[in-house]
Amino acid sequence: MANVLLSDIIDVNVFQDIPAVNSVEQTAFFESGLVTQNGLLNSLAAAAGKTAELPFWNDLADDEVNYSTDATTDVAAPKKTTQGEQISRKIFLNQGWSTSDLASELVMGSDAMSHIRSRVDAYFTRQWQRKLIAAVNGVYADNVANDSSDMVNDVALEAGDSATAANLIGVDSFVDVLGTAGDMMNDFTAIAVHSAVYRQMIKNNDVDFVQDSTQTTQIPTFMGRRIIVDDSMPVVAGATNGNKYTSVVFGQGAFGYGEANPMVPVEVEREAAQGNGGGIETLWVRKTWLLHPFGFQHTGTPSGVSFTNTELAAATSWDRVVARKNIPMAFLVTNG
Repeated sequence: MANVLLSDIIDVNVFQDIPAVNSVEQTAFFESGLVTQNGLLNSLAAAAGKTAELPFWNDLADDEVNYSTDATTDVAAPKKTTQGEQISRKIFLNQGWSTSDLASELVMGSDAMSHIRSRVDAYFTRQWQRKLIAAVNGVYADNVANDSSDMVNDVALEAGDSATAANLIGVDSFVDVLGTAGDMMNDFTAIAVHSAVYRQMIKNNDVDFVQDSTQTTQIPTFMGRRIIVDDSMPVVAGATNGNKYTSVVFGQGAFGYGEANPMVPVEVEREAAQGNGGGIETLWVRKTWLLHPFGFQHTGTPSGVSFTNTELAAATSWDRVVARKNIPMAFLVTNG
């Protein structure tokens, strides 16, 4: 069990303050608001069981119309509409942090537990985003393995160091990835990219900035779509050299998100005998999430109750259940 010990504390005779060294991991996906929470998904997350069923109505079938006659023997048969469903497995997760009373008594400034409590939300925001990106990777893997890559435009070379403009992000490759959705291509509203890809967009002079509603922030856009820059975006080494970057184009409703309260969401555990009687305090935080890409359902069985990030990123964890045009997501693979 990991604790904050005396050895974790800077000598107060040397330092007058202990500044927090926070994670440099960005959470642009979470902060973009692209994934929205709603009451229906909250209620599904709070319902009993390990999975949630997300039903949807299929569109009316494109059967040819009936042609009217005056014959009493011509009896038209009405059509019907049908429902489909997406099966999503809930995510049950928790984390705990321990501190020793003696270490907290000797520390300069705020005690360790106060610092832990102040950083819990940021910690779970990063975990949320990692699960989102893992699911994105899994959807991509499923599309390549099972749906002929019909959501993908891959222009990258395995020898990335030899890439030319045709292998990098640009207007042509972007329009082509939008085109994977056919006449629904205008429904895409944002593109998430690695910072290396963003630098190339700037070099191409393809980035425009618009003022947000508060008039305090400049939002980068590419061909009218918001740019989300995050170094958590997938990057793999080319088979020969260089890197291959996967950028993801999103439309509204690409992901749904629900959250429920576990039986005991937050708990402080006291263990008086530990530390040879000095006392140890542990903060436990528990979450129940439902984070799901529209148009897909979970397949297979996780190793535990919930899918791990590695399992979420696997093609075998996903199956598309609606037509490609109805999926507000596409993937652009480039060398930068």
